[in-house]
Order: sequence, then structure tokens, then C-alpha cells
Amino acid sequence: MTGFEELAKQTALYPKESPLAVKQGQNSLLIGLPKEVSLQESRIALTPEAVAILVRHGHDVIVEQGAGAKAHFADNEYSEAGARIAYSPKEVYEASLILKVEPLVEAEFEFVKHGSTIISALNLPAQDRDYFKRINEKNLTMIGYEFVEDKAGNMTVIRSMSEIAGSTVMLIAGEYLSNADNGRGIILGGITGIPPTKVVMLGAGTVTEYALRTALGMGSDVKVFDKQLYKLQRLKYAVGQHVYTSIIDSDTLTEAIQRADVVIGAMRADDGLSPVVVTEDMVSRMKPGSVIIDVSIDQGGNFETSRMTTHKTPTFRQHDVIHYCVPNIAARVAYTASMALSNIFLPFLLETGTTGGIEQMLYANRWFMKGVYAHKGTLTNLYIAQKFNMRFKALDLLLAARF
Repeated sequence: MTGFEELAKQTALYPKESPLAVKQGQNSLLIGLPKEVSLQESRIALTPEAVAILVRHGHDVIVEQGAGAKAHFADNEYSEAGARIAYSPKEVYEASLILKVEPLVEAEFEFVKHGSTIISALNLPAQDRDYFKRINEKNLTMIGYEFVEDKAGNMTVIRSMSEIAGSTVMLIAGEYLSNADNGRGIILGGITGIPPTKVVMLGAGTVTEYALRTALGMGSDVKVFDKQLYKLQRLKYAVGQHVYTSIIDSDTLTEAIQRADVVIGAMRADDGLSPVVVTEDMVSRMKPGSVIIDVSIDQGGNFETSRMTTHKTPTFRQHDVIHYCVPNIAARVAYTASMALSNIFLPFLLETGTTGGIEQMLYANRWFMKGVYAHKGTLTNLYIAQKFNMRFKALDLLLAARF
């Protein structure tokens, strides 16, 4: 036996590093994560950990430089996870599947590749007919956060962001009640010998559930109003303790709002626009320095006096009442919100790769169809089509014609 043969036998016994496992037999996705440019948005839809999993499954991810910086995810974390860092939005929008948070803005339309799929929020009240015309001209498939459902019929993104908004909203209220922001100088909640802060919540959904838990924990006196009795019953069951609830009645609601220190508007839309349940006259009777937080502003708002604000200029005063009307409250806690979004979209992207692409994913999972509001040059959401007097086709018919 030669020395080389002996050496070969010895080295064969040495432990070796296992090669990185990459799944085979599936269509590879090219996913783009652009840097957000609108509304002081700080979130990103995938974390570096999620990117690493996608890369291990054979997918390619392009991340624009600085896209995760505001959520405290560095470029090197994404590159170490296997993503390619792009130094211009044009490079990112070469991807056939774009995953972002805010809707496309005018500057981004010029980069979007014809026939791409965009997954983002829609923020319908902020859009006009031209927005949807441009989507159709680009032959885009658009999936809106507001419409995405899971197999159980839950609106997964909305619920997750609502949990975050609800947990955050009372902290915001406490901030604007304090002297730090020219507020009334009162503590949110209650302490011994002093009457508790009075809080009114409109809507009995997820935002209110989590805001209510926080407010009760701080000792506030809370009243919850909704149009539907079953929602109020479900809320009391979820919270697990007694709380004042009422069907919206003009006299009862007017009196409660007049005495309130904080009013939270969290009634969501059934048909695209949230209901206005608090008139300007009711706002004018509120205590000077009291606080309104309109969580539903992204769908039009629950207060007649509401108008959209930003994180840079989050409040305005009308009738000496502080109005906080920022549509993307979850962006205040961008790290947590990005983790939540990533947890939602990672399984979806993995399944999309397994089934062979977006169209196959939609065809195989009819429950996910509700998230699609435009497909290859046609609106597939009836409410949007009627609102802007545009052509509509049912998505299941469009998909059936392709397969």
C-alpha cells in the first residue's frame, strides 16, 4: 500500500462538516424586500431568520440596503442569512414576488416589473382610481394585508397587527395625558384616593380586547361600545372579567364620551370604510386636553373630526381635544411587528414554493383567494371595482381559465 493510499484511508475516518441542506424538487421563488419610503414606515415583512429558512429551501431573496434598519435588523444579518443586498430599489423590483408593508407609491411603480406579484397593505381610503389603473396597466397580482385570511377564516395580518396596536394604544394615551406632551397632567389608570381615568372604547374586536386588558390592569374605568351584542359578549368572555359594555346608543354614548379622558376608536369596516360614530358636536363637548386615538383611521376613522397623521407629526388639536390618528401604529414597535409579519408570511412562502408558484398556491388554497384584489390586469375585489366603477372578474373564474 502506498503512502497516498494510507493517507486516503485515514482522512476518510475524519469527521467532516455536513453540507447545508437545501430542499430539492420545488420551484424556486425570487423574493424582493424593498426599503419602505412612505409614512415613516419602520417595519419589514421578513426577519433574517426567516430569510435563512427560505434560502435553505432553495429560494432567492434580495433585500434593499437599509430595508430592515429601522426595525433593528442590519444588512449583514440578511447577507449572512443568504440574501443578496441590493443598493437600489430597481434591483429589488427585478424580483417576481415583492413583499413589503406599505402600498406602492408613485416612485415605486416605475421600478415594478410587469406581471409581478406584490404583497402589501392596501390602505384603501388613501387610494384613488389612478392607483388601481396603474396596477392593471402593469398586469400585477396584488395581495392586500387587509383581506388575507387563513383556513379558519381569521384575518391573520389584521389580527396580529391589531394585537400590537391594542397593546400599544393605552401607552400612547398615557403619554398624551401626561405633562410631557402638553397634556392634562393626569396618570392613566388609578391610584388610592383618586378617581380612575375614564376610558371609552368603540368596537369590541381584537384592538379593544388587548387595549382593554392593559387599561384594566392599570386601574382605568372602561366602557366598551359596539353595534353588535355578540361581539360584546365574546369580548367579555375573552377578557374573563366584568366590564361595562353597551350597544351604541346616541344618548348613552354621548354621555360617556363627554365624561371620558380617553376615547379609542377601533370599529373596523364591513365594506371598506369604517363607520363614523362620534360626531364633531360630541367631540366639542369633551374635556379640554382629553385624548382621542383613532385606530381605524386607515379605513376612514370613527370620528368626524379625524384626519390622518404620521409618526413625525402624530397629533393635532380640535376643540382642544388631542387627536392621534396615525394609521400604522404597529410601526412604533417595528421589531415586534416585523417578527409578527415574518411569522405569518414565512409558512405561506414555503408552501408557495412547494405548490409551484403564486397562481398554483391560490388555486390549491381557495381560502387564500380573498387576499387578492387584483390579478393580471383585472380587479378581483367587487367592493373596490364598484367603488371606482372599474371592471371586475371573480378570481376563481380567472384561475379556472388558466388551469
